Amino acid sequence: MAGYTESTEHPVISSLPLSHLSIEVGHFALKDIARDPRGIRAQLTHIAPLVAAFTESARLRFGRGARISTCYLIDDYFQPELPPADIVPKLLAAAADTGVRIDYLARESGCASATRFAGGEPIGEPVPIAEMVAARIVPDPAPPATGGRAPTAESGWLCNGRRSSEHDPAQAMTDRRYRPPEEFGRREHTIFLDVELWSHPNGPGRDKRWSCAFLAAVWHLLRLGMLRDHGAPVLDPLVWVPDDPAEPWPDEWSDLPAVIRLNPAAQPFAAYQTLSMLPKRYIGIEHAVRVILEHLDLDEDVVARTVADGVADGVTVPDLVSERLSHLLLDGS
Repeated sequence: MAGYTESTEHPVISSLPLSHLSIEVGHFALKDIARDPRGIRAQLTHIAPLVAAFTESARLRFGRGARISTCYLIDDYFQPELPPADIVPKLLAAAADTGVRIDYLARESGCASATRFAGGEPIGEPVPIAEMVAARIVPDPAPPATGGRAPTAESGWLCNGRRSSEHDPAQAMTDRRYRPPEEFGRREHTIFLDVELWSHPNGPGRDKRWSCAFLAAVWHLLRLGMLRDHGAPVLDPLVWVPDDPAEPWPDEWSDLPAVIRLNPAAQPFAAYQTLSMLPKRYIGIEHAVRVILEHLDLDEDVVARTVADGVADGVTVPDLVSERLSHLLLDGS
């Protein structure tokens, strides 16, 4: 196992190169990429100067040598029926036409589990990334405990406080007055959020169907370089070298690595801070992401390593990963 030593019986946290900033350059439905290339170009035309502005801002903050990478997340988890051979060329052509550089192309399915590749072929068992993150969830206690709903590990639901009295079991409702939900750590008034992390569409105990919010949280953790498997990064971006240059993209998403390095000269995929340029409809998802990240017991050694790397780089890295995220919400739906 990578990073394992018998002398310590603890995984050694391997070094991970980090950019100063990772910029996510939009997010489009696959059907829109396939059917509305003009609309995609119009949106990317709007995004291009924003990427340039935030790049310059990062250079002013971190110096002219600031390391900045860009990425795009393909929604193949919820829309697997549209093949990469149809989607990827159209997306990359639109990006090239509008001057939007995409250094890394990632698959949302890779946030659920990632297969390692060697020589362009998948090898070994997939790394269950989403399960690894789910195992680190620590829900807030909600005293007095009522037993009204199963714990997060069983129910797949996580909230940022105490649910209303409607969720109390009947035997606990000695006082029939309604008690509203309560956000822990609120500022005078509550903004209560209850997030579904996964479901079991094929029945209890069957395979989990991860929610968009949970996979988005995993996506941010990957971009921040916070996930390890026995001390080693859970995935390595790979340069994609097609077998047939005339048909560079396969018909199945599973035939592609979780993260592809499109730009050989790109700065590192992971970064101290992320910036996500997303349509406004994702504001609810990103609120849920923050709740999820604030309920994770991340590996302290990984956190400490990242903070120490930041010190060496002249970058102040917050201990809370939720404080390393930033967003720009774009007009339109």
